Amino acid sequence: MSTKIEELNQVLQQADCLVSEAQLNTALDKMAAAITEDLADKVPLVVCVMNGGLIPAAALLSRLTFPMELDYIHATRYGMETEGQELEWISYPQISVQNRHILIIDDIFDQGNTLQAIQEWFLQQEAEKVYSATVVNKLHNRKVDMRPDYIGIDVEDRFLFGYGMDYKGFFRNLQGIYAVKDS
Repeated sequence: MSTKIEELNQVLQQADCLVSEAQLNTALDKMAAAITEDLADKVPLVVCVMNGGLIPAAALLSRLTFPMELDYIHATRYGMETEGQELEWISYPQISVQNRHILIIDDIFDQGNTLQAIQEWFLQQEAEKVYSATVVNKLHNRKVDMRPDYIGIDVEDRFLFGYGMDYKGFFRNLQGIYAVKDS
């Protein structure tokens, strides 16, 4: 285990911090204001996409002061890998989504395959309207034909970790967004 700790610490020490905690807080404040404007009178069901959406969802929820319900899903294309595979549903929401306004919160909008599939699932379950929010939008042209309703900050196309995003299962807890060196 000490080799793993040394390897992980080396990755973090060599990583480039692309977005600071202060920059994240500014982005989250703007996102929360836009979400409040759109959903404060809708009593939405807010759905956190586990595991990456946990940190962003907590940060956004603490900025929202209107009535809502909270649930989660666990759907992933990555697992413990660094490249996406087929979407795997691990847990579905426990609260009925029929005729509800849904706000999905996730960590990153990369290519968008996962978020698009999740949104489509909610619509198939007869949600009234589905909104999505991601703290990070990775800048590249390999995206699906959709865009989240609320985006916190644009970040260059590198392998990112921190603030919900992981490096081989680690570092989701960091209060900044980092890029692996030379990625």
